[in-house]
Amino acid sequence: MTRSIGLAHIIRHDDGTASGVWGVYTLQSAFQPIFAFNKGKLSVVAFEGLIRPFREGEPQPPMSFFNSCPAVDRLHIEALTRTLHLLNAGACLPRDASIFINFDPSVFTDRSIADKALRDMRLVLHEADIDPRRVVCEVTEQKSASQETLYNFVEALRGNGLRIAVDDYGAEESDINRIKELRPDIVKFDADWIMTLMESGAGFALLTAMVTSFEEQGIRTVFEGIETGWQLELAEKSGASMVQGFVLARPELAPTSFHVFDKAGQASAVSPDKDKVPAAVSPSRRPMRAFGRRVAS
Repeated sequence: MTRSIGLAHIIRHDDGTASGVWGVYTLQSAFQPIFAFNKGKLSVVAFEGLIRPFREGEPQPPMSFFNSCPAVDRLHIEALTRTLHLLNAGACLPRDASIFINFDPSVFTDRSIADKALRDMRLVLHEADIDPRRVVCEVTEQKSASQETLYNFVEALRGNGLRIAVDDYGAEESDINRIKELRPDIVKFDADWIMTLMESGAGFALLTAMVTSFEEQGIRTVFEGIETGWQLELAEKSGASMVQGFVLARPELAPTSFHVFDKAGQASAVSPDKDKVPAAVSPSRRPMRAFGRRVAS
């Protein structure tokens, strides 16, 4: 393995993937597929990048890692995890799939921070050979330290060809006001909120009305945390554009062995009485470009 010059916390591996080092932790990217409904079929259209920390080779809960990091390091960790996901997406994900990457709005406290984040991201996208139009920037549910800076940053991302998603809609700061202010391309509904609404007829009617309203505005919707067949059936009935959850596919560490679900990359929708994952074959891969200079470790 080799270590990248200029990114001291990034380690490049012989298989083209990258991992990170932060203190006693080793950080790896995991990706979870996101599926779209299409005439009774489910197609893999995107992947979300998720961080997986390890300590002395043992997996650790992600929140244990993040909670152990001082507040002063949060901006650097944000940049590190984003870089890892983009490098690994370039190494092992299909070239036509979208890539969902999280952004914590609380770390963008002034314009200079936002500008640097954007410059760094453009560099990584270039080195990973990723078209910016494939990237969906998820604004997570945390409260922004500076609303004006967040709005300007989101507009700069959009101006560079990246798409915007509001994550965990229905939780904490991810409410209708954030939708109105950020004008996202995609809204991801909070998993716990979805489950609660699906448990009653009135709740499901409200959920369907919200999906319809967003779709009429040209905003696509994603239901997260779908874990059972009946939830998947209701998600389709609600009109949601996309779904993500364990009933379809769990996150996998890079390099992934994600499945295509027939020659068209599709799978039959799961019936309400069967929680099954469709049969699978390994995806194609392409060589990874080096990020930065490489030296012997």
